[in-house]
Amino acid sequence: MAEQGAAEEYLEGYTRILAGACATGRRLSRDELEALRAQGERAAEAGVGLRLMVRAHLAAAQNVRADLRGPAADHLLAAVEQAVDAFAEGHERAQRLAIRQQEAARREFVDDLLHGRSDPGRLAERAGRFGLLLSHAHAVAVAEGPEPYDDGYRVTRGVESSLAGRFGDRRILLTTKNGRLICIAPGDQTDVLAFFAERAHAATDGGRVAVGRAHPGVGGVAHSYEEALNALDLAARMQVRDPVLYAADLLVYPVLTRDRQAMADLVRTVLGPLRQARGGARPLLETLTAYFDTGCVAAEAARRLSLSVRAVTYRMERIHRLTGTDPGDPADRYTLQTAVIGARLLDWPEREI
Repeated sequence: MAEQGAAEEYLEGYTRILAGACATGRRLSRDELEALRAQGERAAEAGVGLRLMVRAHLAAAQNVRADLRGPAADHLLAAVEQAVDAFAEGHERAQRLAIRQQEAARREFVDDLLHGRSDPGRLAERAGRFGLLLSHAHAVAVAEGPEPYDDGYRVTRGVESSLAGRFGDRRILLTTKNGRLICIAPGDQTDVLAFFAERAHAATDGGRVAVGRAHPGVGGVAHSYEEALNALDLAARMQVRDPVLYAADLLVYPVLTRDRQAMADLVRTVLGPLRQARGGARPLLETLTAYFDTGCVAAEAARRLSLSVRAVTYRMERIHRLTGTDPGDPADRYTLQTAVIGARLLDWPEREI
């Protein structure tokens, strides 16, 4: 009875339209169809389901049928079909509009949250609607792959489904930004971020994931997000091969580049002479990079570079002669390795510094 009462309000004029159409065998007029669409929109906005309204339309049509005879009765089914179709169109139109509005509100919230915009109190209030309590510390994980991803993409839906299946109703927000997958979770729930990293790495065909540190308050999400982005950028410049990066493990690099001019001076002074080598500085710099990345093991560096150990040894001697620093000497090694890190961070020698 309650459902019938809810439906009655949105059937106003319906039986009159049916009776008028059946009396002459005509099709419903444009104004009648638009009125039915408007009723459908109103019902959707009020939260009345379409299935309930279809049943109500059919039941009302039965009452009209009892008063019809001959050709008028034969035309009823066609009139009902037109009427219900128009009503459903309006109902669906309102639903699509509501979804677009919700998506726009969610996107605006995500943008404000990740960039630390908007009034903190207002942002915290909006966060509650999306399952976040910004009074807690939060951490952000960012995944990127060979192609951009957006809300509703197969990859995004798959990762979201995996998170929901594993963690149920925990306060997690999965979204996208600039073609990347983003997971926001309470800072003490490291299992969530680790699982997201695992699933996102697999779903993006071997993409890379960076996890920022947990930070408290409304601005904590933006801070963690920025750390994750910086970690991805550093990994690209430093040619880090790890699929999952943690900003906490990369803090030494921002320290090294905090004084950019000093680092640039170190690179030019220590590595600048490598430009005199045949073929330029790049081959020798790559040799130093592989040597340091493999723990100063020449044989492993040679394997990584697809060279013979003798070729690597020759290059190391050439570096010693040109720079005056010996990669095998502990005192010189730190200076050389710091300069190599600086060159990778500053994109030298491709870019002048």
